[in-house]
Amino acid sequence: MTHRPITRSARAAAIAAAAVVAAVLLSRTSPHAQPAAPAANAAAVIDDLVAANRILANEGILDAFGHVSARDPSNPNHYLLSSNLAPELVTAADIMEYDVETSDPVDARGRAIYLERFIHGAIYKARPDVLAVVHSHSLATIPFGIVGSVALKPVYHMSGFLYAGVPIYEIRHDAGLSDMLIRNVALGNALAKTLGDKPVALLRGHGNVAVGPSIPLVVYRAIYTDVNARLQTQALALGGPVTYLDPEEGKQFDAVVPQQVRRPWELWKKKAAVR
Repeated sequence: MTHRPITRSARAAAIAAAAVVAAVLLSRTSPHAQPAAPAANAAAVIDDLVAANRILANEGILDAFGHVSARDPSNPNHYLLSSNLAPELVTAADIMEYDVETSDPVDARGRAIYLERFIHGAIYKARPDVLAVVHSHSLATIPFGIVGSVALKPVYHMSGFLYAGVPIYEIRHDAGLSDMLIRNVALGNALAKTLGDKPVALLRGHGNVAVGPSIPLVVYRAIYTDVNARLQTQALALGGPVTYLDPEEGKQFDAVVPQQVRRPWELWKKKAAVR
């Protein structure tokens, strides 16, 4: 993959754009709200969202397709998602605000939007605990969505969050034979129902969706779901029984990760920025 360096001027422009978007978001809040904290929070979320796009592209989880979103910190009934761009190209100026109920943009201003934005809106609507969502076409996870006899399970402590189980969404149940894209509210709702309270779900022949309570944590889960799928495939290829993590082992390590996720997050940010 050929990468373009992020110049100092480009970074300054992105920060300025984040401030502008944050101001727009603030203009829609209650007149009694205190502006200083929400402004900083919105700008920080936008900055992290841009970083998440770059990181997931750099780590090979997203390519020209796939997307990552965050719940709007100023309005939980809205979420933030880029306009229709390859993730590696996303800047702060490309981040748009969408309505959770309809996944319509609040102010498109002529910009193209992702066809599968309904994935994000439906999950935010169904899961108040979720503050960030990644939809990827991770190649390593595809086999586990099409071979019904082999479930994706944690084989690696870093992927302990998979202990909860990984359901598979079968779009044929809701759309028959289709282009397999989650292109409307009904399909988004069906996917969210399959996901349930889990952190990850597979989409048969399509990819996966990962969710989390923060942008760094959902990036962590998207990356280590892919890593686990590769390791599990290798283990299965060796033959013989595979020793998976016990659910209690996965649960205990998953409880540790939120306190440790800033360490890989800062590394991933640096790797994605200095290219």
